Amino acid sequence: MWKRILIGSIFVLASLTSCKVKQPELIGQVDPNAEVKNIILMIGDGMGLPQISAATYAANNKNLSFENFQVVGLHKSHSASDLITDSAAGATAFATGQKTYNGAVGMSVDTLPLKTILEECEEKGLATGLVATVAITHATPAAFIAHQPRRVMYERIAADFLETDIDYFVGGGKQYFDRRKGDNRNLYNELIKKGYKVSDYFEAPLVQTKPDVKRPFAYFTADKHPLPVTAGRNYLSFATIQAVQFLKNRSEKGFFIMIEGSQIDWGGHSNDGNWMLQETLDFDRAITEALRFAQQDGNTLVIVTADHECGGLCITEKSKMGRPRFKFSTNGHTASLVPVFAYGPGSELFRGIYENTEIHAKMRQALGWDDPVTADRE
Repeated sequence: MWKRILIGSIFVLASLTSCKVKQPELIGQVDPNAEVKNIILMIGDGMGLPQISAATYAANNKNLSFENFQVVGLHKSHSASDLITDSAAGATAFATGQKTYNGAVGMSVDTLPLKTILEECEEKGLATGLVATVAITHATPAAFIAHQPRRVMYERIAADFLETDIDYFVGGGKQYFDRRKGDNRNLYNELIKKGYKVSDYFEAPLVQTKPDVKRPFAYFTADKHPLPVTAGRNYLSFATIQAVQFLKNRSEKGFFIMIEGSQIDWGGHSNDGNWMLQETLDFDRAITEALRFAQQDGNTLVIVTADHECGGLCITEKSKMGRPRFKFSTNGHTASLVPVFAYGPGSELFRGIYENTEIHAKMRQALGWDDPVTADRE
């Protein structure tokens, strides 16, 4: 059944039933005092409280995954250079615990490389992973693995992947690895030579590609950016399931993974309510899978947040349950406080209102790492 959603003065058609939103069972709680071995950090790019509200009401108030979280906080998203952050500075704050200028990935305001939590996990023997629904070299995933002064340096960001031992990554951006303009390197082949099992959308769908736990795994979902979920992209939930099971078997010490619902932000930038909504619901389904794993595992901390809100979304008058009406106040980001949801052992750390850099500190504390972090990457 097609439903109309009002965006400003323009109606767009949205197949709310096509997203197959089911009312999930509420996930039971786990021992809050259990050891934290694994962290699943999930970032809905551009997903503020209005986007979560819109998804809840569009799903006719059925229980979305967010209702499974008993711990909720708020973070202040501003960067070192601007009250309104971009994704690069926002993700760098999560990854390194330091605020930086808009556009920087994994670098300080002085353009010095900062050690990321993913790199620290590698050093301590944990398995690591990244999943995104845009190019894997895009700002948010890049901030966890790369060190570049500008987020648009996609080929240099891709080369930074070869400087790590990341165990699992899935996302678009194949062209930055195998058809580079800045040099003659073929990073796709270099990954294979380094021991990775590498595949891509042209060879076989991700659901038909089975990783070998004895080898690190890389899969490219698109040459540049994957399609929107409304155009048929459907790998986020599957990649979440595949990644956490794979990483759990890669290291007995635990794992860290960042999973991004990337295109919520793009719907906001385009002031496209249907795009934004369907991407949020797709992200919600991935969160449900992460929570199921965490409940069964008992030693996994799940954190869900966003780098910023995008679009200045408002749910306007004459909205009805199942038929929200939207207006956007901007086609850019806003400075709204951003919700933080936490589940599992260590979740109590995420209550309250704090700077976005505190998410990094709280993750380290949950893992029992009390030693200070040096500012520069070693």
